[in-house]
Amino acid sequence: MRALRLAGPAPIAARPLLAALLPDPEPGPGEIVVRVRACAICRTDLHVVEGELPPKRPAIIPGHQVVGLVERRGPGAARFAIGDRVGIAWLRSTCGACPDCRRGDENLCVHSRYTGWDEDGGYAERAVVREDFAYPIPPAFSDADAAPLLCAGIIGYRALRRSRVEPGGRLGLWGFGSSAHITLQVARARGCEVYVSTRGESHRRLALSLGAAWAGDAAEPPPVPLDGAILFAPVGSLVPPALRALRRGGTLALAGIYLTPIPSLTYEDHLFHEKALTSVEANTRRDGEELLVEAAKIPIRPKTRQYALSDANQALIDLKNDAIDGTGVLIP
Repeated sequence: MRALRLAGPAPIAARPLLAALLPDPEPGPGEIVVRVRACAICRTDLHVVEGELPPKRPAIIPGHQVVGLVERRGPGAARFAIGDRVGIAWLRSTCGACPDCRRGDENLCVHSRYTGWDEDGGYAERAVVREDFAYPIPPAFSDADAAPLLCAGIIGYRALRRSRVEPGGRLGLWGFGSSAHITLQVARARGCEVYVSTRGESHRRLALSLGAAWAGDAAEPPPVPLDGAILFAPVGSLVPPALRALRRGGTLALAGIYLTPIPSLTYEDHLFHEKALTSVEANTRRDGEELLVEAAKIPIRPKTRQYALSDANQALIDLKNDAIDGTGVLIP
């Protein structure tokens, strides 16, 4: 099979993803082989490629928003039939036995493993996953539209919950990439007013076209107090202004897996009046299942830009330079 592998962490401008011709993967017990039809790119892929997330194994194949067809089944795998369309997401496996797993917080499992970081992902023609960590894809979505839901959508969905914004409330979004543009659609379907702060002019136009009540520069405060907010941009310096924009009792959720240093906070300006600052770590399978059901009902329509698999380096360069409105999707 054709694949793009990471030779070693390096700036994406050096184009460190190298084309390779590899044997087709073999499914183990309880696993399925998926013929990849689309794989959305993600800023987490960029963190892996550039080494902001420390390498877990050499020559990794990135990619964790995979949509494809079940091609083979390993011993004991019976959840899906050959030809079923499924998705592979970031969370690849958990132990199922630790205190976090037992109380339903499998996203916090200390033994969790991740697609495209611990094990090979979807920048390839085929990928393997445990069948109990795969998702059936609703027929409402094309392959390219479904792919961004498998991380950008799921993480945004969990972050929205963590922000504690109720239906009809006021939500702020800092950064407006792949995850934020899906989260805005979920929030709008729930009747929320959404206020977007982002440095990209084209991103602000996209936010307004999707129903944002206001879109301004990343340094510009929203015009009204917010019930809750989500920081999608991996920029720690945005934490203080986002906290300052909250109403009393509001919550700021940090949605990224990586964040540059946060400047000093003052209790009175940023955290007093029972404001809350919380983080988001990965997702549970329940998050993914609920998001796909709600997204199909709305229905969510991600804005996508398609690239050939061989152009994965360029796609990530464009992502780093904020040159993609919505989500980039690789098509093998």
